Amino acid sequence: MADKETAVTIKRNFTRTAQKFVKQFMNLPIGNVCDAQGRVGALDYRIKPVSEMSRFYGTALTVDSGPRDNLAAWAALEIAKPGDIILITTGGHLASSVAGDLYVGMAKNAGVAAIVTDGAVRDLAGINDVGIPVFARGICANSPWKNGPGRVGLPIVIGGVDVNAGDIVVGDQDGVVIVARRTAAAVADGLKAVLAKEKKMEANVKAGMTVPGWLKEAYKAKGVRYLD
Repeated sequence: MADKETAVTIKRNFTRTAQKFVKQFMNLPIGNVCDAQGRVGALDYRIKPVSEMSRFYGTALTVDSGPRDNLAAWAALEIAKPGDIILITTGGHLASSVAGDLYVGMAKNAGVAAIVTDGAVRDLAGINDVGIPVFARGICANSPWKNGPGRVGLPIVIGGVDVNAGDIVVGDQDGVVIVARRTAAAVADGLKAVLAKEKKMEANVKAGMTVPGWLKEAYKAKGVRYLD
């Protein structure tokens, strides 16, 4: 068992991305967000919605709980603010859950908009009754311990992506993407061009387009060889 004095380390005061930027990611497909920041930022494809609800956006409240323990996850509820997304890294541990419906319910009461973990959760029926998105790598009925050590509000790596508390988190049926707080303004600005291009392509598809207009230019620049 971890020393009681060091079981959990909590950074209570961290800077969350300004809401004027966060709100620009509302209801956007995560693919568009990835495109706006160099085609990267999505978490490991195995982290998927396990709840009926999947679309969310907000700011990251980071948790490193370690394997088969969720003391730090519970501690995060003390400092959670409305609009936070709780991201819990377990190191990919799947032999026990890190959260269940009671945890999700209390998180919702605190204003948390979604929960994301690279571990497992349980109590799916109850989670769906609570009604906020929950993303995980799997389902496991085994319970975790509450011993620590763990960390809250400090940098983590989840799903192969570095995340700092306060970064933007966006999710939908395709998964989860992270936008670093330091690049939020630039990515939000880049989204304008991405969305305009997407809208034009969608119109072309509806009009019957079968081959994208840029393909010939790509051939010209990069070469093509037909084998008849």
